Amino acid sequence: MMKFDAQILSEEIIRPSSPEIHQKEPFKLCVFDQLTPTTYVPVIVFYARTDNNTTNILTQLKKSLSEALNILYPSGRIFSNMFLHDFDAGVPFSSVRIGCRLSEFLRHHQIETLNNLLPCPPFCKESNHQGPLLVCQVTMFACGGIALGICASHKITDAKTGFILGFVWSTICQGYHPEIRFPALSKASLIFPPKNPMPKNYIIMMENLWFTEGNFITRTFVFNEEAIAVLKDMAKGEVETTPTRTEAVSGFIWKCSMAASRAIQGTSKPSIVVQAVNMRPKGKLTTLDGSVGNVFWWASALSNAAETGTELSTLVELMSQSIAVFDDEYMRSVQGEQGFEAIAEHLNQLELLFSFEKPDIFAFTNWINTDFHKLDFEWGQPSSFALLAK
Repeated sequence: MMKFDAQILSEEIIRPSSPEIHQKEPFKLCVFDQLTPTTYVPVIVFYARTDNNTTNILTQLKKSLSEALNILYPSGRIFSNMFLHDFDAGVPFSSVRIGCRLSEFLRHHQIETLNNLLPCPPFCKESNHQGPLLVCQVTMFACGGIALGICASHKITDAKTGFILGFVWSTICQGYHPEIRFPALSKASLIFPPKNPMPKNYIIMMENLWFTEGNFITRTFVFNEEAIAVLKDMAKGEVETTPTRTEAVSGFIWKCSMAASRAIQGTSKPSIVVQAVNMRPKGKLTTLDGSVGNVFWWASALSNAAETGTELSTLVELMSQSIAVFDDEYMRSVQGEQGFEAIAEHLNQLELLFSFEKPDIFAFTNWINTDFHKLDFEWGQPSSFALLAK
């Protein structure tokens, strides 16, 4: 493993630059925010630079972040699992220097060393429900290269929200000060209003879904174009529609995971896959595209090998059918004050599935079109970026 010697340069709290932040009204969570456990989603963006002027870089990043916090909400804190307030609490921001070159790190690093570029452990269950909603770390390499490690609380941050934050921050950092406005920031809580109080059994169930017992290991698997084409052909089966690359790869990983479980347990267990479904483009809810919060929900598929088998085409079809449930009619059913009834029904079904012979549970998310590779902080687009899981 590569030797990783880090020197902490600074640790501070970045607060919104405008005094008007004190007049900002509390920001309501949406019902899907309430059901999402408190944990940090990590993103690391790498920039190949040759300028070693650390002071200018850090000043530029901190000043632009402070201005971005005037527009967005991650400087606040969550209260009662209902709303955000105290927007002057701020964002912890640290800077670190390491002795190797960026190219050397990217070429020789082990997966575990990526955690050194983050300000907090990724995807761990957090006990402090009023902790920071955003934590940042800038790592400076010997060559002048930069790794920007961002940990955003999943309580208010899905992939789209994370990109909105990155876009506003990077745009201001470039020196542009257009009238950046997102009139639909709070739209999610209007369409999917919070439940008060949220039943505790649902919160506990969602925590059990996110944080199952066991030792977690992060690994990277690379599927080249040829391998993906083969998987898509295998996954097609007898249907006319060719599966997407995401469906083919996810189904293949599910199939392999079931085989591994069978080898360990000595018998086949029921297996459940839950997939994160982005609801922003669903049901013609175009106003949600610029909203803050978790505008996604879980589609679930059950496979019992004794009944369904483990053919890749069958597993992919089960996954596809579970996502097809999110049609216009379903989207209408989960909106408004009465929408929680449909959400509760879905949760009750999940609870029933999870109690069925203690099945294996696998979760998939898709970050293909998140556009983090386009974030330009005046240093050009990233040379690489990483999205970490457990």
